[in-house]
Amino acid sequence: MAATIYPAGFRYLPLPTVQLSLAAVLNCGQSFRWTSLPLTSGHEYRLCLRDRVVCLRQSPDALFYRSVFPEGDLPHAETALREAETLTWIKDYFQLDVNLLKLYDDWSERDAVFRTLRSRFSGIRILRQDPWENLISFICSSNNNIAPPCPAVASAPTVATYHPFPPPSALAAPEVAAQLRSLGFGYRADFIQRTAKMLVDEHGTTVAAKSIEGPERWLLSLRDVDTNKAREELLKFVGVGRKVADCILLMSLDKREVIPVDTHVHQIAMKHYHFPRSSSKGKTTMTPKLYDEISKKLSDIWGEHAGWAHSILFTADLKAFSTYGLLEDQSRSAPEMVLGADPESGRFTKEPGPSLKRKRGNDTNGQAYSYLQDEGASLLERVKTRRRGVAVLA
Repeated sequence: MAATIYPAGFRYLPLPTVQLSLAAVLNCGQSFRWTSLPLTSGHEYRLCLRDRVVCLRQSPDALFYRSVFPEGDLPHAETALREAETLTWIKDYFQLDVNLLKLYDDWSERDAVFRTLRSRFSGIRILRQDPWENLISFICSSNNNIAPPCPAVASAPTVATYHPFPPPSALAAPEVAAQLRSLGFGYRADFIQRTAKMLVDEHGTTVAAKSIEGPERWLLSLRDVDTNKAREELLKFVGVGRKVADCILLMSLDKREVIPVDTHVHQIAMKHYHFPRSSSKGKTTMTPKLYDEISKKLSDIWGEHAGWAHSILFTADLKAFSTYGLLEDQSRSAPEMVLGADPESGRFTKEPGPSLKRKRGNDTNGQAYSYLQDEGASLLERVKTRRRGVAVLA
């Protein structure tokens, strides 16, 4: 295998993209504060934590990371210690203790629909986010420019200002609602302020270890209670309904079996899993009964990590991902992806990849298109690839 090239200033974590695809995971609606900077090859992704900006890049077999601190360059020993903290955070945030390939194998055995998608949508896993940030983010999930004035961190080499997420005490004051409305949060401004106030009134503002306030510590404790109890607690907050509560349960509170259901997921259930269609010609109302029926149907198919599988089907159905993972798309951005890969580790080998040739054709309307064809593939796989070529232009 060719030697790994380290970006300047970055550290290295061996990790194939079949275990984590930043391009998919950070753009599929789980988290809203990552910024993406285009590079000559790929992107750099950045997130501001409490005391640092974490910067990530990726190659087919490695994750590269570095931290930028507001106080500038640090002594070597302190830098090494704090980068070790960053690595610990990365492993926890992306839940790298979970072997995604084994889950994909399990879902493929259970579900023929998933089996047809796994090669295109590999590397999608559920993030383990901070519950406080996750709660507020999903309260205003259709309006995600969350940037109240907070201490800034300047990140080089690209000049930019980053803001750590405000703690509950910063959002609980009565005047915060008006300030958030002026920033474009609309009616959700009141939801945010009232939720923060409820937490502060109940759990105080005492700062514990690692600068975590009482409300944040209490939200973290919900990871250790059963799903129904944790959901009951979340539903007490203004602006939190069943779907938002389930997003928080899945994406920050370790409830891996939970499937957040909305009309989009309802459409997936009807389209792929023979879920009964509504007899009504109008828009279907998402009743608690319908919600539970869809959730049970999909949970029975996917098992104890059903929420993780749901995120992959959800991503695959998004318009923004309509050409994601197609061979034509990969040939432009990552030609090394056609190299052979070990099915167990997902690591790329020196063996030559499939014999790919560019083919051209015309769709039923006479429109020309092109695609990459594996000359060694079966007739069925060739037909599938040809159809994908049409989809690229659709």
